[in-house]
Amino acid sequence: MNITGTLQSIENNEFTKVFSELYGTDDDTMTYQKQRYLDAVSSFAKLYPDRKDIRIFSASGRTEIGGNHTDHQHGCVLAAAVNLDAIGVVAFHNDGVIRIKSEGYNPFTVNLSDISVQSGNTGTAAIVSGIATRFMDMGVKIGGFDLYCTSDVICGSGISSSAAFETLIGTIIDTYYNDNKAGAVEIAKIGQFAENVYFGKNSGLMDQMVSSVGGLVFIDFSDTEQPKVEGFSCDFEEYGYCLCITDTKSSHADLTDDYTAIRNEMENIAKHFGKTHLRFVNELLFYNEIPKLRETCSDRAIIRATHFFEENNRAKFEASALKDGNFEYFLELVRQSGRSSEAYLQNHYSCSDPENQAITLAVMLSRRFLGNSGAVRVHGGGFAGTIQAFVPVGLVDDYINEMNRIFGEKSCTKMKIRPVGGVEITKE
Repeated sequence: MNITGTLQSIENNEFTKVFSELYGTDDDTMTYQKQRYLDAVSSFAKLYPDRKDIRIFSASGRTEIGGNHTDHQHGCVLAAAVNLDAIGVVAFHNDGVIRIKSEGYNPFTVNLSDISVQSGNTGTAAIVSGIATRFMDMGVKIGGFDLYCTSDVICGSGISSSAAFETLIGTIIDTYYNDNKAGAVEIAKIGQFAENVYFGKNSGLMDQMVSSVGGLVFIDFSDTEQPKVEGFSCDFEEYGYCLCITDTKSSHADLTDDYTAIRNEMENIAKHFGKTHLRFVNELLFYNEIPKLRETCSDRAIIRATHFFEENNRAKFEASALKDGNFEYFLELVRQSGRSSEAYLQNHYSCSDPENQAITLAVMLSRRFLGNSGAVRVHGGGFAGTIQAFVPVGLVDDYINEMNRIFGEKSCTKMKIRPVGGVEITKE
């Protein structure tokens, strides 16, 4: 589509149907998204005035619903794409470079003739290099493109802005240069490769998988090369609850050691049994071996392994409860998950900074507010960042106001499940 025609289409509300599917149907949302897309296309036109034909792509953020710190141990997770996303306005060319400008960040260029790990690219440029490399290794010929990106998936909010960006880039390349042959699952694995190898973050696959696949999904990572992905639908509001995420505005800085310790301690337990990850350890044998485990592993490692075994099973039960329409049981499982993360996984605050406990504070305040209704738990990696709550529809406005009162305006967001993951908004 040419730029002028795209702007006219947005102005004439020709994107209403896709906006409704991705973001919801209320008037404020529709008005906001219309202006957001108009601004994005206009910004692209100013940045790249020589480009006339454009296409628009979107990739969602994600919320983890069940399976806290299970994916890196080949476990099971329940998660969902949400109606916060990264959008990209793109023009393709054969210049041999990828030029990217993300709103709020400095522009950068990736030269496709030199995208090895040793190329010197760092940060986001390294991510793009890793994704492009993986596609090239698959035999895909990439000519290049210019991209303007804007994102509602706030960095550090626990909704995985990095996975949304990785999915956006992977979807752009797969759609235009690969005729969609890779598909959502492979795009997720490509994003993980870029993050692990090029960016240097030893992440699991859950974030990328949910952002790429979309919808509400149960994922079994027993075989990470061929994870089992089961999608199904569930509207929480039909059961009288809203999904809310509260950003406590606590810093993720200097938490790498805390995240790494969880994975290392779990894998040290697995090594005792001659396994690489806890998923492949017999749970009953684990409990029988605790006296011997204490000779070589810390008590915390044993307790964290207990969290894995219980949480891995709990994610399966949560998925079954939603599929069966047993929402009260699902809420009880969410409560159990929250207590396990707090007491066993111990990822509500960092031991190196015990005076700052924003996650614990937010959970305490939420439990006090909700009483015997709803459920609350830590969201994502923990130690800082966000919590998740299922709040009765009739209380949601008051809950949001209370969380905003404590943690600042716009800290708490009501979210909806988005039915699709990485997707092209425009079609040629």
